[in-house]
Amino acid sequence: MIRRFSLYGFLKNQQYYEPFLILAFLEKGMSFFEIGLLIAFREICVNLMEVPSGAAADLYGRRKAMIFSFAAYIVSFVIFALSGLLWQLFAAMFFFAIGEAFRTGTHKAMIFTYLRLENRIEEKTKVYGYTRSWAKIGSAVSVILAAIFVMASSNYTSIFYFSIIPYIAGIINFTGYPRELDGQPTGKVSLKDVTKHLWESLSISVKRKSLRRLMLESMGFTGFFKASKDYLQPILKGAALALPVGVMLNETQRSALLVGAVYFVLYMASAYASRKAHKFCDYAGDEESAAHRLWGASFLIYLMLLPLLYFKLYTLAILGFVLSWLLQNFWHPILISRFEEHASETQGATVLSIENQAQSFSIMIIAPILGLAVDYLKGGNFGGEFWPVGVFGAAIALLAFLTASKEKKKEGSL
Repeated sequence: MIRRFSLYGFLKNQQYYEPFLILAFLEKGMSFFEIGLLIAFREICVNLMEVPSGAAADLYGRRKAMIFSFAAYIVSFVIFALSGLLWQLFAAMFFFAIGEAFRTGTHKAMIFTYLRLENRIEEKTKVYGYTRSWAKIGSAVSVILAAIFVMASSNYTSIFYFSIIPYIAGIINFTGYPRELDGQPTGKVSLKDVTKHLWESLSISVKRKSLRRLMLESMGFTGFFKASKDYLQPILKGAALALPVGVMLNETQRSALLVGAVYFVLYMASAYASRKAHKFCDYAGDEESAAHRLWGASFLIYLMLLPLLYFKLYTLAILGFVLSWLLQNFWHPILISRFEEHASETQGATVLSIENQAQSFSIMIIAPILGLAVDYLKGGNFGGEFWPVGVFGAAIALLAFLTASKEKKKEGSL
C-alpha cells in the first residue's frame, strides 16, 4: 500500500498548471487583486465544504470521497481551459475547491489507518514524509512536462487540458485501495449524522488547547506560504527576460525555460526535505522542538527576502523563495504527525479537514490583501512591488516563534 499511496501523490501532483498559474491568470488579463480575490473565493468554498466533506468521508467511505474529489478536479480543469471571463474562472475555482475539500484530510487519514492496522503507527512521520516525497517527485516531473507543453503551445492556458490525464489514472488507482482504509463508515449518512460528527470534532478542536495552537500554527506557516508562494512566478518571468539567453524564443517560451528549471530543482529539493523530515525531528529532539526551530528559520528567510525584493535583487530573491519551499516540506509532515497525536481513528479525516479549513481561512484573508498591496506598489516609487511578502512573512514567523518560546517556559515551570 505504501506504493499505492506514493502513486497517488505522484499522480495528484501532475498539476501542469501549478508553476504557471499566476502567469496563466495574468495572460487572461487579470490584476493581482483579482487573482487574490479568485484565490480567496476558492478558500471560502473550501472552508464551507472542508469539514462536512471530512465527516462524510469518515462516515460513508474515504475511497468514494477521493474518487469524487478527482472527478471534481477534472471538471475544473476543463472550465479553466475554456474560460475567458472572470465569472467563468470563479466557476472553475468552485469545482477545484470541491476537489480540495474532499481530498485533503481524507487521504492522510487513510495512511494513518493503514499504519494502525499494520502496527506501524510509530513510523507515521517517516512514512508520511516518504509518500509526500513521491508527490514532490511527481511535481518535479510535471514541471518539466509543463514547460515542454508551454513552449510547444506558446501559451499557458493549454496546460489545463494535459492535467486531466493523470487525474483519470488517479481514479483508477483508488479502485485498488482495500475497504479497510475506509475507516469505520456506517454506510448510511444523514444530515443529522454529519452535523453530530462535525460538532464533536469541532468541539475537540476548540476545547483542547494543544489543538488550538496547532490550528493557529497551520494558519500562519502553511497558510501564508500558500498565499505567497506563487509570487515566485512573475519574479521568474522578469528574471528570464533579463537573462541574455534564449533571445530567439518569445517571452512565454523564455519564461517557461526558467520556470521549468527552477521549479524542477525546487520540487526535487522539496522531495528530499519531506523524506528527511523525521530525521530533522530526531536531531531536534522531538516534533515540537523541530517545529519551533522551523519557525525561527522561517523568520530569518522572510527577513532576508524583504530587502532583496525591495531593491529588485530577484536572482537572490529566487533563492529565498526556494528556501521557504524547503522549510514548508520539512514542516508539513511534522505538523500532520503532531495533529495525529490528538485525533481518534473515527475522527481522523475530520480533524485533519479542520486543520485544512484553518489554512483556507488564513489564505482567504491574506491573498487579497497581499494582491492589493502588490498592485498598489507596482509602478510606484516604493521599490520592487513584491516586498510585502517579506514583511508579512517575517511578522507572522516572529510572532509564532516568540509565543512558542513562552509556552515552552510555562510547560517547564509546571
